[in-house]
Amino acid sequence: MRTLIVPVILCMMVLCSFSLHAQEASPSLSDTLDNVLLEQQYSLGLQLNTNGWGIKFRRGKNLALLKQFMWELEFSTYKSAKEVRTINPYYSDAKSFIYGKLNYLYFLRGGIGFQRILNRKPYWGGVQLSLIYYGGVSVGITKPVYLFIVHSTTSTDYMVSQERYNPAIHFLDNIYGRGPFLSGFSNLEFHPGVYAKAGLEFEFGTKSRAIKALEAGLTLDYSPMAIAIMAYNPKQSLFLTAYISFSFGKRFNKY
Repeated sequence: MRTLIVPVILCMMVLCSFSLHAQEASPSLSDTLDNVLLEQQYSLGLQLNTNGWGIKFRRGKNLALLKQFMWELEFSTYKSAKEVRTINPYYSDAKSFIYGKLNYLYFLRGGIGFQRILNRKPYWGGVQLSLIYYGGVSVGITKPVYLFIVHSTTSTDYMVSQERYNPAIHFLDNIYGRGPFLSGFSNLEFHPGVYAKAGLEFEFGTKSRAIKALEAGLTLDYSPMAIAIMAYNPKQSLFLTAYISFSFGKRFNKY
């Protein structure tokens, strides 16, 4: 008899542990409703690019249980890989500048896309993996670079003036430093084009109504009007950027 008691007790302990685990893991009604019935969402994101930084806003709605239709607005900076910050060594109080930079470049994007859930987040929390892809209109905005330029007045004296950078007459020895950021806004140029984006989104957290997600992917911009960023370098029409972003937002129903 004693030989049967120990196996029976062990079996009862195992069954009790399974029962307790099932009770703890059973989803609440609110969790189930959140996962199934939340139809709309919005989010705000901050991102770091291989060529700058950006911000974005997204809004979307469910088309099916694992598919959402989305639209987005995004602002992003773009820097050339050849940019090197330097300083004029002849003046102790000179400001740093990027030698050869003709224009600052920004992208304003607006497009539509889809989010396909590849691995749905469990109701108790975890990570949800989604594939995202977007396309739409992209506008490249260029702002010319202004610098402080040194002009000699006498053999021992000089004056400084603010001028738009001209690689034909401005060199390392007569550039005093970078100009104010607001200089050049009256000379903005716009370069309309298109863009495409694809990436993976990793959403984490325990609440389905709250969005907290990391995203990594690639963005490609195309402008038929080629854009000049650096002097003595070919103008560009294609701009490829890798990015990583963090987004936060909310899911909800209108009714």
